[in-house]
Amino acid sequence: MNRDASWAYRNEFHESFARTYFRRFGDGLVSSIGVGTYLGEPTDERDDDYYAAIREALATGVNVVDTAIDYRHQRSERVVGRALADSDVDREAVLLATKGGFVPFDGERPADPAAYVREEFTEYEFVRGNCLDPDFLDESLDRSLENLGVDSIDLYYVHTPEVQLERHDAETVYDMLEAAFTRLEIPELVRRARAASDAAGTTSTHLRALQLPFNVRMADAFTVESHAGPEGRQSALWFAHEAGLDVFASAPLLQGELTAETELPDPVAERLDGTTAAQQAINFARSAPGVTSALVGMATPEHVAENVAAGEHSPLGADGFDAVFE
Repeated sequence: MNRDASWAYRNEFHESFARTYFRRFGDGLVSSIGVGTYLGEPTDERDDDYYAAIREALATGVNVVDTAIDYRHQRSERVVGRALADSDVDREAVLLATKGGFVPFDGERPADPAAYVREEFTEYEFVRGNCLDPDFLDESLDRSLENLGVDSIDLYYVHTPEVQLERHDAETVYDMLEAAFTRLEIPELVRRARAASDAAGTTSTHLRALQLPFNVRMADAFTVESHAGPEGRQSALWFAHEAGLDVFASAPLLQGELTAETELPDPVAERLDGTTAAQQAINFARSAPGVTSALVGMATPEHVAENVAAGEHSPLGADGFDAVFE
């Protein structure tokens, strides 16, 4: 993604949305609703659905696409690549994000997953299918670039590194992340990222963004002061803001559970704009301070139309969002 292409994309679509729909990411602009590609069976039929949905999203004002090498056994990355290649939207207008860290099966789950790992990744240590070895991440990145059919990725996450805590102590895991990285306790991660940049002789940490779940039922990133800031404990969202990190919110619909009107608490639903429960739930995530974009699973063009329409409504302001929790 580059500045000129993303601003041109914004200029084409911004009149269809409320004022804060497009938000800054670096020197570019991104939609505050993004396409997620986690859910779905690893089938050709679901590939076709995703392909159509991603094409529709790109054509109607969504320029954030999020995937991972292990999603649907590499199928999600591959269908994202096909959709981007066939879209009329400039690739440089799109924020393309993927993740590495988990074993990527190839198109389907093998009959003997353990044997597959032993044969394909003999030199690496895994904890529940997760590996932080820089060589493994390099190999995963190369596979992702091939799957996506691109020369570069705009945002690359180390996927769920906290899994490593099941086998290693925190200091060891942070040592591993200092050579790779994304999030455990955010303050320590920022410190390690800065240490790594100092060792490399650069002022840039390359630690740019976090992805975390955020929705009406899972709002700890805003409500729980779990991270040590310079003036005391802070929430994840507040610490990320002060550290200059963008936050991408996953699971705003809680894998579809929040699409029913009865699932949104009345005090929340009464304050949020949107013509459907799904739109209100998306706008809750978009309203959280520090959230750049809410990543929504969109498996059909019909889902795209409803979800993207949430951007026609303004999110809550800071006071309105705070009032939800009073």
